[in-house]
Parts: sequence; C-alpha cells; structure tokens
Amino acid sequence: MEKRGFKNHPYIPNSDLKIQNEMLKEIGLTSLEELHELIPDELIFKGKMDIPNAYKSEFELKKHIEKIMKKNENCNDNLNFLGAGCWQHYVPAICDEIVNRGEFLTAYGGESYNDFGRFQVFFEYQSLVAELVNMEVVNVPTMDWAQAAATSIRMAYRMTNRKKVLISEVISEEKYEIIRNYCSPHIEIVKVKFDEKSGLIDLNDLKNKTDENVAAFYFENPTYLGHLETQTDEISKIVHDNKSELIVGVDPSSLGILESPTEYGADIICGDLQPLGVHMNYGGGQAGFMATRNEEKYVMEFPSRLFGMAPTVKEGEYAFGDVAYDRTSFGHHREHGKEYVGTQTALWGIAAGVYLTIMGPKGMKELGEKIIYNSNFAKVELNKIDGVNTSLMNNMSFKEIIVTYENTDMTVKEINKKLRKHNIFGGKDLTDEFPMFGKSAMFSFTEVHSEEDIIKLKNALNKVLNESGEA
Repeated sequence: MEKRGFKNHPYIPNSDLKIQNEMLKEIGLTSLEELHELIPDELIFKGKMDIPNAYKSEFELKKHIEKIMKKNENCNDNLNFLGAGCWQHYVPAICDEIVNRGEFLTAYGGESYNDFGRFQVFFEYQSLVAELVNMEVVNVPTMDWAQAAATSIRMAYRMTNRKKVLISEVISEEKYEIIRNYCSPHIEIVKVKFDEKSGLIDLNDLKNKTDENVAAFYFENPTYLGHLETQTDEISKIVHDNKSELIVGVDPSSLGILESPTEYGADIICGDLQPLGVHMNYGGGQAGFMATRNEEKYVMEFPSRLFGMAPTVKEGEYAFGDVAYDRTSFGHHREHGKEYVGTQTALWGIAAGVYLTIMGPKGMKELGEKIIYNSNFAKVELNKIDGVNTSLMNNMSFKEIIVTYENTDMTVKEINKKLRKHNIFGGKDLTDEFPMFGKSAMFSFTEVHSEEDIIKLKNALNKVLNESGEA
C-alpha cells in the first residue's frame, strides 16, 4: 500500500509524502508551494478557514451526513400536494434499475463503438415519445421544460424570421423568466390575456396582438393552473392564418386521455419528462422534450441531438447514430450551430423510455383517468369547507386545482405551516403570482393519492381554518 502512494489518502493518487518528494525532485522543486509562486501574495489566504475538522474515517463521515439528511421532511413521511412543475408520481422500480446500469449511468457523449446500446435506447425513447404526442421527430432531452419551450420559440423565430412571440399569461412565472432570458435580446415576448372566470385564453386579445411580426404563439394544455384549454381549434386558426407557428406545452401524463396538440394543429410540441419515471430529486429531476413533424424546415432547426437508424455496409444490418449532424454545435460545426444547448439530461430520456414501454397505451390511459378523477374529486370535497372555494374556473381540472381562502386572517404561508403539523405539504402560494385570485394556493393531485388521502387533507384544512376563526 505504501509503495502505491495510498498510505495517507487511499482515493487521492500520489498523496504519500515519499512519492511527492520524488516527483518534486524530478522537476527541481523542494515543496508543492513552489508550484504556486506565480500567484500574487495578496491573493493567497493565510488564515485558517472556518470549516469543521476532517473526519478521520468514512464511517464517521457517513454518520455525520445521515444526521444532516434526517432533518429533511420528505414525501414518504408526509402527504404531498405540492406540484407546480415537479410532481410526485410513482416511479416503477425497473426505471431505476435500467438507468443505474453502468453503460447508461456513467456514459456521456461518446460514439456507438464505446456507448454500447446507448444510441439505440435514445432512438427507442424518441420513438415512444413521438408515438405519445403523435409527432414524428423528437430530440434527446433538454435540461427542462422551460428550456424546451425557449428552444421551440427560437426555432420558430429562425424559421419565420420574425422577432415577436406571443405567450399565454397562464404560465409559471419562473418558466416565463427563463424563456424571456433565453430569447433576449433578439425576440420580443408579449403576454396574451386570459379570462379569469373560465381560465381560457382571451381570443380577442390574441387576435389584436397577432400581426406580421409574430413568429409563434405558445400556450400550455393542460395549463399551469390545471384547467383545460377548450378553444384550441380557434387558436390554431388565428395563428396559422397569420402564417405563424403554433407551439404547445404539454404534460405527457395527460396524453393517455387527452388528445395530442397535433390534433388541433400544433407545429411544435414541448413538455417535461419528469412525470414519466423520474423522481422529484428535490426539484431537480427535470428534463424537457420537443417534437415536430418530419419536415426539413423543422428537423434542421433542432439544436439538440437526434438519433436515427441507418443501414451499415453489411447487407441487412442496421445501426443507430446522430441524424443531420450539421444542425448542432458539435466539433467543426460549432460556429454554424443553430444554438448552443450544453449538457443534456439524456439519462432521464432513458427513464422515460422505460416508463412508456412498461405502461403502454392502456397504462397511460389509466394514469390519466386516475389523475383527472383525483383532481376533480378534490375540488368537490374541498369545496365543502366553509371559507374555501375551488370553483373559480368553470372548467375541468387535470392534476392542479386552485384553492382560494375566504374569511380568514391567515396568509397562505401560515395555512401551509399549520398543515405541516398534520404531516401535509400544502399547495403552492399563488397570492403574488396571480393576485387576481386573491388569497389562493395551487394543489396538485396525481395517481399516488387515494380518496382517503384527499379526505385527510379536507379534514386537516377544515381544522386549520376553524382554529383561525376561533382565534
């Protein structure tokens, strides 16, 4: 062990002092500090850093980390009704089993000769998502839905050579800011109003803001607030009559029961893969996708990788690899790339592919039915509580519902804090994000919730609000 330099730090090569001295002697130095002599003295920290002393064993370090981790309150020990873009879905064990295989978990870019099976599994993932959204071309995942939406908008901007894009006002403020940042300074983003009673897009406002400078209109269905947009044919006509692109963001868990945006004329579909076999990971389990028709004007605008299947030099043999390589910012094409998208969350694409494979059309239909039932069952039950209103919008809900609190002195934050005492994570506070709804929160319901869970939420919320009234 000593000869190999593992005496002091088994995971750090050449950490043994004897080996270090031999190496220093070889290059004519007497200490490691001499390697840093070019650093100006005023930049060198000479004090003692305010950090804990190092643990002397891996066992002690593990105990310390576990103690810290126990401070977290997780969704296994609490009922969770918080969604808003990162949802609690059931992740089948096989999804984790596959993505943790070494050839997938540790692989990065590479080529087909050293990423065995990886290119094929990307092709299969793309094919499965394409079937789900009824499109023909799907990319390797982007970082998240916000980036997928922003990239879709930039694709439309390049295709139409127009510099204005309309976006529905019913959108997450965080997602909107990411899109705006990603598209500046070249693209002007303009919000389109919605009707506060129905939640539907204001068609008159859409018409008034649609002109020859508009490259695209982006909206989500189901919306960020959970209701369904039912004016899709009218929206599509307004957009396409202006020769603009229609971009629709979609939660893929809804497509087992709702028609794909393709059916009402979407040119580009984007969304988040997190509902398809990806854990929440403290809000970081995100991956975005984009889908289009198999037309050159769309395919050549994808900046992220596309995988296809092609014949090899051997008769009857096929292989998998990059398609239309000169779209991207790789290698000698870098200066001609459509845009630079950076590292992608391809591993979650593999998870989504596995999830869709085992669910199949019947499983996705059952998933959607369970979610839409839970959402609307919750609306009915919570509406029975005095001082609670879940009927702001006369519309069907999918996954998310808006709950407004009336006749209470408590803020949404205070209500959620009291719900925590009942081991319940309440809904996202919408008070500042959508002030027109007053004191409101957005609750999320997925297939992991039972009727019993929803009744427990109703009883706890009723108790919390009654305590407020008594006070």
